[in-house]
Amino acid sequence: MKGKPANLENWVTKITPVLAGEATFSVTFEWDESMGVPGVFIIKNKHHSQFYLKTVTLEDVPGHGRVHFVCNSLVYPRYKYDRVFFSNKSYLPCQMPEPLRQYREEELVNLRGDGKGTLKEWDRVYDYDFYNDLAMPEKGPDSHRPVLGGSPNCPYPRRGRTGRMPHKNDPKTESRLFLLSLNIHVPRDERFSQVKFSDFIAYTLKSLFQVLVPEIAALCDKTINEFDSFQDVLDLYEGGIKLPSDATIKKIRDCLPSELIRELVRNDDERLMKFPMPALSKDRSAWRSDKEFARETLTGVNPIVISRLKEFPPVSKLDPKEYGHQKSTIRREHIECNMNGLTVEDALKQNKLFILNHHDAFMPYLGRINSTTTKTYGTRTLFFLQDDGTLKPLAIELSLLHPQGEGHGAVSKVFTPAEDGVEGSIWQLAKAYAAVNDSGYHQLISHLHEC
Repeated sequence: MKGKPANLENWVTKITPVLAGEATFSVTFEWDESMGVPGVFIIKNKHHSQFYLKTVTLEDVPGHGRVHFVCNSLVYPRYKYDRVFFSNKSYLPCQMPEPLRQYREEELVNLRGDGKGTLKEWDRVYDYDFYNDLAMPEKGPDSHRPVLGGSPNCPYPRRGRTGRMPHKNDPKTESRLFLLSLNIHVPRDERFSQVKFSDFIAYTLKSLFQVLVPEIAALCDKTINEFDSFQDVLDLYEGGIKLPSDATIKKIRDCLPSELIRELVRNDDERLMKFPMPALSKDRSAWRSDKEFARETLTGVNPIVISRLKEFPPVSKLDPKEYGHQKSTIRREHIECNMNGLTVEDALKQNKLFILNHHDAFMPYLGRINSTTTKTYGTRTLFFLQDDGTLKPLAIELSLLHPQGEGHGAVSKVFTPAEDGVEGSIWQLAKAYAAVNDSGYHQLISHLHEC
């Protein structure tokens, strides 16, 4: 049963902050106990601009006390439908109260959209499209790009649908925005806040600064766009201009009109146009430890790819008729010396062995990748779950294509933990290749291909 409409009280007389801030208003509803516990409320914005609705709380509901609605959404005056918000109570589909079902279904329709028209700022549609906006037909045939996604063999990746008009020179290609435009449609509630957006732009400018300065210096550098030493990495964070941290500078910064400018002239540990130094628990070399490598893998960009090892040695799912023998060359003698006295069989039974497997994903493309100036390997990384709940790397297998072709299988070599000498340096390189593959897999597979 739907209650009677009620208006916001003291909208005109209440003093609200000029800058972004919170304000609380009251609404008095007429409610009858026969209506049941309010599970949804409808809101209409009759103001000339949007407002951000954070929460709505109904006080003193008989038999229930307080009913809370978590909203966290911008409400525009441009909708062709009613905005609805549901109480902070979850239901299984089979337990959904029948009066709420209609509103849930209508809300789902509004969020899905109909796949038509150009999406505007106030549209809340979460829809997807193929990557048909990569080409630039106005530059001729050389700028043609295939559509990514939508084919039987390659249904993904997908991007957020914008509904932009077709290109005037090619109706199959969606028109593009200016390269540096930041107005690509994203549902309004998903866009960065002002503070986060300023932070994002500031770090983008810092990134450009890190590129431009080395490009100028690279005129005398034979290894352009490469790190020649660890100091090259540290230079991303060190140097720059250390801004004072006294009260006067703080007052000046607080008076700046833009969050972006404030972010660029931070007077904490960040220096002007430099990135903040990562916090390391011990010293600058702490990242080299196996413990930190395992921790960063687990807390990094792609932890869901780490899986429990069910069979030893690890096996490949690649078709042997096409790719030849791809079974792992990791043997028990490579790893049992670092497994706290357990055998491989014991560790498998106790769910102690885990694998970060980027072998099958990279091997089919390894020939094309390594034909460029960029080189990599197919990687398998084995971890051991210790009693304190942390992971310890046991072995890293690096694989290349057989010299006679991919149909002849892989040529692999296994590397195990070492700290000193040549073996220690090679072990660091093996971990670096494993980390690079993990990052690349995240960007190209998890983030793009499977999105």
